[in-house]
Amino acid sequence: MTGYVTGGAIRALREKKGFTQKQLAERLMVSDKAVSKWETGGSLR
Repeated sequence: MTGYVTGGAIRALREKKGFTQKQLAERLMVSDKAVSKWETGGSLR
C-alpha cells in the first residue's frame, strides 16, 4: 500500500459520513473547489 487515497475513496468516505463537499472543506480548512478537484483527480495535472 502506497498511502495514496483515490478521489473515489475520498468521495465514498465523505458521502458515508453524510458530508457535502463544502462541509468537508470547512472541516479540513480548504476550499470546496479543492475537495472537488481531489474527487475528480483534477489536482493531479
